[in-house]
Amino acid sequence: MIKAVVFDCDGVLVDSERINNTLFAELVTRAGLPTTLEQSIARYMGRSTVESLADVERELGRPVGFDLPAEYERLALARQREELAAVDGVRELLGLLRDAAVPVCVASSGTPHEIAFRLDRTGLAGYFGPHVYSAYMVARGKPEPDLFLLAAERIGVHPADCVLVEDSPYGVRGGKAAGMTVIGHAALASADTLRAAGADHIVTAMTQVPPLLGLG
Repeated sequence: MIKAVVFDCDGVLVDSERINNTLFAELVTRAGLPTTLEQSIARYMGRSTVESLADVERELGRPVGFDLPAEYERLALARQREELAAVDGVRELLGLLRDAAVPVCVASSGTPHEIAFRLDRTGLAGYFGPHVYSAYMVARGKPEPDLFLLAAERIGVHPADCVLVEDSPYGVRGGKAAGMTVIGHAALASADTLRAAGADHIVTAMTQVPPLLGLG
């Protein structure tokens, strides 16, 4: 029986992944490693900026030469002030979970500041209260299970009793490693990619999630 639902933020709660990956690809290209939007999605989506930067610098064989995480956060927040919206159907899903008294939380690779901004900007913060957890709170980010284990511990629910909604293969792998049931939201990452990462269910819209949770 499902006792809690854990949500990734970017691409699951807020429609930000195309913005984020477009900007990240531009910055990595500026650093000297030509990168397309599609390559950014495949290599970095779902991971923390710091861990992604480490991969970039390993491939370059040198530091990027500028504060890429700070520049990324500045540019992303500027774009999101103008363009950010909640993912279609997620507000209704959160309302159903609230009505059913099912605990929810956020487990995201974003910084605490980035997550708070995105939830506030889209009016979703009130659904989660203090239960917002960042990869910057644990030693290892996605695809390791640390963030999801922290989230389950903080909301007081065993990981096996949690459903995770994720849109990246890194997040899916982390959720499965933590012992959670994972719903893969195939938006930018393909259904096949999420299924190969271990997703138990695949959806292409949030309206498909309630029946999987026994709601609506």
